Amino acid sequence: METAKVITSYRKHWAHRFGTAPFLPMSRAEMEQLGWDACDIVLVTGDAYVDHPSFGMAIVGRLLESQGFRVGIIAQPDWRDAKAFKTLGKPKLFFGVTGGNMDSMVNRYTSDRRLRHNDSYTPGGEGGKRPDRAVIVYSQRCREAWKDVPIVLGGIESSLRRIAHYDYWSDKVRRSILADAKADILLYGNAERAVVEVAHRIAKGAAASTLDDVRGVALWKQAVPEGWFEAPADDLDSADEGARLRPGDTVVRLPAFETVEADPEAYARASRVLHRESNPGNARPLVQRHGDRELWVTPPPIPLTTPEMDAVYELPYARGPHPSYGEAAIPAWDMIRFSVTIMRGCFGGCSFCSITEHEGRIIQNRSEGSILQEIETIRDKTPGFTGIISDIGGPTANMYRIACKDPRTESLCRKPSCVYPEICPNLNTSHDSLIQLYRKARELPGIKKVMVASGVRYDLAVESPEYVRELVTHHVGGYLKIAPEHTEGGPLSKMMKPGIGAYDKFKKLFDDAAQKAGKEYFLIPYFIAAHPGTSDEDMMNLAIWLKKNRYRADQVQTFLPSPMALATAMYHSEVNPLKAVRRGVSEPVEIVKGMRQRRLHKAFLRYHDAENWPLLREALKTMGRADLIGPGKHHLVPAWQPAGTGLGGGEGKRLGRKHGVQRFVTKGTPVPMPHLAPRGPQR
Repeated sequence: METAKVITSYRKHWAHRFGTAPFLPMSRAEMEQLGWDACDIVLVTGDAYVDHPSFGMAIVGRLLESQGFRVGIIAQPDWRDAKAFKTLGKPKLFFGVTGGNMDSMVNRYTSDRRLRHNDSYTPGGEGGKRPDRAVIVYSQRCREAWKDVPIVLGGIESSLRRIAHYDYWSDKVRRSILADAKADILLYGNAERAVVEVAHRIAKGAAASTLDDVRGVALWKQAVPEGWFEAPADDLDSADEGARLRPGDTVVRLPAFETVEADPEAYARASRVLHRESNPGNARPLVQRHGDRELWVTPPPIPLTTPEMDAVYELPYARGPHPSYGEAAIPAWDMIRFSVTIMRGCFGGCSFCSITEHEGRIIQNRSEGSILQEIETIRDKTPGFTGIISDIGGPTANMYRIACKDPRTESLCRKPSCVYPEICPNLNTSHDSLIQLYRKARELPGIKKVMVASGVRYDLAVESPEYVRELVTHHVGGYLKIAPEHTEGGPLSKMMKPGIGAYDKFKKLFDDAAQKAGKEYFLIPYFIAAHPGTSDEDMMNLAIWLKKNRYRADQVQTFLPSPMALATAMYHSEVNPLKAVRRGVSEPVEIVKGMRQRRLHKAFLRYHDAENWPLLREALKTMGRADLIGPGKHHLVPAWQPAGTGLGGGEGKRLGRKHGVQRFVTKGTPVPMPHLAPRGPQR
């Protein structure tokens, strides 16, 4: 893999003489107190401004400040009026626009397209403070405010919409967000490298349209430059052969926007190619025609080194909300204020998840010393700290310092996952570094307990029984969340998740460790309803498994097709992009789209809820499984209906909680976790 310029090695912009701001300014009055007559860069975000490294705009803002730029923040502006975007005056260099830590559509709507009425990233948890498709709307207002100021897009909302993409909320394929936002350049993924390079280049007079040599960006071209060999996405094998014949100057042509808009199978092919071209070690530029322009997407950024990660997390954050919010509670801040991010990325490759797409599959680690130092900072400077670190983790709790054994093999690999269908023999699965970190963290003076709240990848954890013992003995607070997602092979194969046997093996290790520690702890398994590849029978079997294992889900999540995910390509195209996509030979995938069937799949996860019994009884009879209706322990639902419940009415009484039945929450309203840092990957 090629080396990259160290992000701390740039010559600072002239404005570094103004020093460090206590908070990045949100008003002209704050700018005047700092001695500024203007901002070099104005960042616009859909989140409240919390100056903490779990919030993307805080990281980007402080990083740019460290490069010598004067950076201002416009947080959750009134998007109906361009005046709100003139608050800090005209930026000298550019506007940076993001929807926030979460995609604005995922933030505002449920998987059934119902409007949410709360927002964890807003003071008071109030909903409605950001528009639908926030990046597009904010960019349009920026252009109205100052039409000649370049607009740079970033964050997860832009990252997952960098090419033509299926939009679940409008049920159609939309253009790259770069087109609809009318922005100049888009930075995708964790964009520290790109944003530093772009800022310095624009400061020296470069136009955004000329920055096609920067990794991790998307921009417009009129045509593919001379000297480039175009490898067609129509035949992946041919594309790979072309790249071998002409190394270093190959661009992969995706089917045009107009083609993928009209042809779902072409959309699936484009999605497959995009995910194959995701390894920074071998990815090639992508080009996709949009009308009379070419969308040019450069290869993913080179991952940050450990010293660079340390530098990012050790920037002078105020570690709290901007004073303008007063005493208003910001739920996202309340949740992460005592947590520590130790790594980024995920090599799991789950088809429904946005983490790998956004952060990449190569794990980027902080040093042990930097992490311990942040814990001490939380202990000494964060109001309300009681000695408990609420989470020490990342997108996945136990991928810290896990990587391919051979850097060359890693740089050549195009597999979408390092752990599916089984753990790659080239993956070093040692948890020793993480165990050592846990031990040192809990030995710090003033630290009573260090919790692990990030999800544990259990198929990895079973490779280290010592890690499971350490986790259960010292870092679990009554329950631990893990995500088998399903029990049946059909949906699991489309999710790229291990079989339920891996869960059983982990549960045994977990239970044994809890017993030896003298603790009564529980696992909280997460499941998804209505995922592509899931049949009614699959959901029925999952419900039977839940009842057999005495689990009751209080809240459940129906599959939400987030932009650019492989599972979303399945949902839209009804073919499997995990395998070759060619006319006549593509593998079909069973899709759950109708609201009645989606409700049924969700009802199977809540088999114990009397409101669902009429729907489940009707379905079980249709499926020829009326034998599961009755009063016995081996039945799934009773034949009678409590008064005032469901569609059937009738006499009876509500079922109470039975002794020994575990109740748990799988997934409800999106609640931010530390692994959403720095720019909110969402599952």
